[in-house]
Amino acid sequence: MTFYSLFIIAIALSLDAFGVALSVGLDRKVALKNKILFSLSFGFFQFLFSYIGSYAGFLFNTYIASMPKLIGGVVITIVGIVMFKEGFEKKSENIFLNPKMYFILGISVSIDAVVIGFTVLNNIINNLIVFKYTLFIGLVTFIVSGIAFIISKYLNKVDIISKYADFIGGIILVIFGLKMIIF
Repeated sequence: MTFYSLFIIAIALSLDAFGVALSVGLDRKVALKNKILFSLSFGFFQFLFSYIGSYAGFLFNTYIASMPKLIGGVVITIVGIVMFKEGFEKKSENIFLNPKMYFILGISVSIDAVVIGFTVLNNIINNLIVFKYTLFIGLVTFIVSGIAFIISKYLNKVDIISKYADFIGGIILVIFGLKMIIF
């Protein structure tokens, strides 16, 4: 596999995390520490799931290949609905500040990495190369998520976006989740 191919795969896998990070970043209550933890979570689970998928390979390909996008899409859609609902309820509690969300969102945006491991990385014989490839995928996802949080910081300065951030973020997550389910 060429570096170019690996880079394209890593970017494609990180786009889920980019969309979710952008939505999370629109919430002003999410601090820098939380954004870093979300980025680390997204990167770690992309690495872990592509690594697991590369070893599970053809054994599970028949049974699980069609399910990851559905599962991830459902989870992201539910989070979007909850976020949209929070736009109506002005509570002091924030869904994204719950530590469980690092795992829930990290896993939901990374499930498709298992499929990449099944289909693309399962025929690589050298364990060190598999580790390097999957680590690269995780690193790219971490960086792309960080970029999304930086972009959301600037989008928050636009009054209408910051005023309706929960609604906008919720709608983005619902649309993104439905896209994952349908396509």
